[in-house]
Amino acid sequence: MRDAFHEELDSISETLVEMTRLVGSAMARATTALLDADLTLAESVIAADDKVDELQHTLDDNSFDLLARQQPVAGDLRTIITSLRMSADLERMGDLARHVAKVARRRYPQSAIPPEIRGTIVEMGDIASELVSKVGSIIAARDVEAALALEAEDDEMDRLHRSLFKSLMDDKWKHGIETAVDVTLCGRYYERFADHAVSVAKRLVFLVTGEHPEAAA
Repeated sequence: MRDAFHEELDSISETLVEMTRLVGSAMARATTALLDADLTLAESVIAADDKVDELQHTLDDNSFDLLARQQPVAGDLRTIITSLRMSADLERMGDLARHVAKVARRRYPQSAIPPEIRGTIVEMGDIASELVSKVGSIIAARDVEAALALEAEDDEMDRLHRSLFKSLMDDKWKHGIETAVDVTLCGRYYERFADHAVSVAKRLVFLVTGEHPEAAA
């Protein structure tokens, strides 16, 4: 009975890893759609978000079922409750990728991103993909050390986010208010995506150690 219980706990972890894969793919494809004004790709990202939502609902249902049937305590209880919170972060990351794709769809057939800041958006997309890929590995390996290190890697995303605002406030900005709004929104979506990735990593630290990251560092 206990072996079956722990197999179900492992299944929850596997679902979380699958969610990281899906939201990472979504943000990478959304970034391409945004930069290339690719309507078909944008639509595919928007439609695929349903799969992330479905996985979250499945994880939630399985978790509540385990709570009801097994009445777990100590580390097992912490694993289930923390996994529920992690899945909520990952689901939100999927939503943020969808938001980026919606900006691409809204501005089609033009790109929403002016040429002079394309490089910044490319970097933000790359960092977002790297962060969520590392989160998947962290969850799979229960790697506390890597989880603790992830927050520092988010600093570069914050720097790029600030650089977008400098571009928007520059007297040389010539793309109007509508484009400025698009850039502001996209910058926020990438920045929040990274924040949620860091949040998942912090929750993994608590899941494994029973301590909050500040205490575990």
